[in-house]
Amino acid sequence: MPHPRPWTVVETRDVQDCDVFQVQRTLTRSPHGGEAVPFWRIEAADWVNVVPVTSAGEIVMVRQWRHGSRDVTLEIPGGIVDPGEAPAAAALRELREETGYAGGRLVAIGEVNPNPALFANRVHSYAAHGVERVGEVDNHGHEETVVELVPLADLDRRLRAGEIRHALVVAALHWFRLAEAGS
Repeated sequence: MPHPRPWTVVETRDVQDCDVFQVQRTLTRSPHGGEAVPFWRIEAADWVNVVPVTSAGEIVMVRQWRHGSRDVTLEIPGGIVDPGEAPAAAALRELREETGYAGGRLVAIGEVNPNPALFANRVHSYAAHGVERVGEVDNHGHEETVVELVPLADLDRRLRAGEIRHALVVAALHWFRLAEAGS
């Protein structure tokens, strides 16, 4: 089966630094020739999320306000991989900060691009089995999370009901289900 050919990048220019991501304008030429056309690209650090499961079979989730949707969402812990930090270390850090839970066995379960039409980064998803509450939530500055324990037996119902609607969380939960089915 033939594959589409790559386009040729003619020029890339940084347009805006938005702290957590940078916007670029790229002039790109089709493999079929013709004039270069502009496309917009978002450069961001990689992200992580983690499906933390207690020994009682509950997923440790968080409710938090999201400025984009202007709504409180139900999600798994996650965030930005800091410069020089390994994704697995970031997953453990985000788990501890956002939930107060830690420990267990961390396993990589999948990786996706959040939207290849715009984003250049990756989201690394993990499962953490056997996590325990070790302290209080330790959010820094610009976020507030409230922990909610969701029984594994109730996960599919909540997904179907639209209670969990963050696309990257849904993707991680899909990776989680695939990993669980394969074990």
